[in-house]
Amino acid sequence: MTEEQLQIRDLAREFAEGELRPHAEEWDREAHFPREVIQKLGELGFLGMLLPEEYDGLGMDTSTYLMALEEIARGDASVAVAMSVHNSLPTQMILAHGSGEQKERWLKPMARGELLGGFALSEADAGSDAAGLAAQARKVDGGWILNGAKAWITNGGFGDVMVCMVRTDTPEARRGAKGIGAFIVPTDTQGYVVGKKEDKMGQRASETVGIAFQEMFVPDAQLLGDPSMGFIYALQGLDGGRLGIAALATGIAQSALEHSLRYADERRQFGTAIREFQGMQFKLADMATRIEAGRALLQSAARAKDAGEKVSRLSSMAKLFASEGAMYVTTQAVQVFGGYGYVKEYPVERLFRDAKVTEIYEGASEIQRTVIARELYR
Repeated sequence: MTEEQLQIRDLAREFAEGELRPHAEEWDREAHFPREVIQKLGELGFLGMLLPEEYDGLGMDTSTYLMALEEIARGDASVAVAMSVHNSLPTQMILAHGSGEQKERWLKPMARGELLGGFALSEADAGSDAAGLAAQARKVDGGWILNGAKAWITNGGFGDVMVCMVRTDTPEARRGAKGIGAFIVPTDTQGYVVGKKEDKMGQRASETVGIAFQEMFVPDAQLLGDPSMGFIYALQGLDGGRLGIAALATGIAQSALEHSLRYADERRQFGTAIREFQGMQFKLADMATRIEAGRALLQSAARAKDAGEKVSRLSSMAKLFASEGAMYVTTQAVQVFGGYGYVKEYPVERLFRDAKVTEIYEGASEIQRTVIARELYR
């Protein structure tokens, strides 16, 4: 790592250790973290890491961003997923496809943490088949009227501005992926309705909600790029988003390993620390190896992305391997702690729950395998 990367990693680690980890258990229990955390992330530059300096960002490369995100996830995965979605999807979609006016209006406050962004693609009947979404926009003078509902939206009510994918073709035409637009929607827009907050297994402090559009007017100035290309923009954004989830999963796994190493050194059975038993040594070795392998794959994908290469295959590989690795590592961590690992008094129970969803959101493991297999023939 360069000196600059080391400084940013250390800053993220210090923030995670001082501001996140001490509160993670409480936030998990209350299913909420304070908005001040987002403001502090913005003040430190962590919400504009991938944005150019002209938009008040840090202009960092992908590798540096992912290092910082991993450290934040070591402190609290719920905060990390809010940071990941914001950095990887809405800001990058606006940067790549927005007009000059849209970039100026939205990216600067998003980089500073004044606006928290989100991404609305999934629907109750359009998850893995995201192109099958039904939310509909109809053209009117000066803009569009949106109706429909979205599901499983991170930052959907807690955040300030969403990039929403909605059909712009007619119900009769239905052109699949080629009939979807992307709209920039402030969450205080009339007709934007926040629904049920999900009571989740893990990453509980991160808000996940359903949202609805009820005769919601969105002006033309908030349509992102071509009205028929929104789904393509979303897929491009997800290539980067999956790297963020891979980094987040790696941070969860690293935290679980660190807790396990300390516990194995302190816990004594048969008159000796359990770290001295070969069975425990093999378990810890396997955990550490999977983490390092996932991190190496993630950084390989990040370098390819920064070089301008197509990264669909590598990002899916990184997300698949890191998320399944996090589930493996946290499962083993619970085993290291034994009965104590199964109770909420010890952190590995929460890390185990936090890890599971990394195999599901931003493309389930089955979808990642489908993407990888398809890309092998291209």
